Amino acid sequence: MIMSEQVARYILEMLDNTDGTAEIRRNELADQMGCVPSQINYVITSRFTPEQGYVVESRRGGGGYIRITRVRLSGTSALMHVVNSIGEELDCQTARALIAGLSDRGAISQSAAGIMLAACDDSALRALPAQYRDIARAGILKQMLIRCTISQ
Repeated sequence: MIMSEQVARYILEMLDNTDGTAEIRRNELADQMGCVPSQINYVITSRFTPEQGYVVESRRGGGGYIRITRVRLSGTSALMHVVNSIGEELDCQTARALIAGLSDRGAISQSAAGIMLAACDDSALRALPAQYRDIARAGILKQMLIRCTISQ
């Protein structure tokens, strides 16, 4: 297992074992995990984003920390939060992360997630010029998520 997976899994376990909030000290966690502090930064910035349902706060200095909080939203609220977080363009990797986060939190079914992943995949949009794919993907995913909120 690669280091970023181990760090992410460790933080997720911390979140699961508390009230959904984990407070870490980057250097201490890096020492504990046997990696460099920048690896901790990478994991936090790539896997614990608002789009994936997390709020990250940090405080610098000697007593500094990074606090990660799992946002608990109802199904419709989670869907609308994601719809509102999608800009005018959405790349394929971010779309996958958003869909996976909603599925993991139970905001959408596995079946709906599979359909959304297929619709947002680059192979489904290959008939469009490359410069328009991210724009189309954002519109498609927003509409699919809005339809999910209507049916809930």
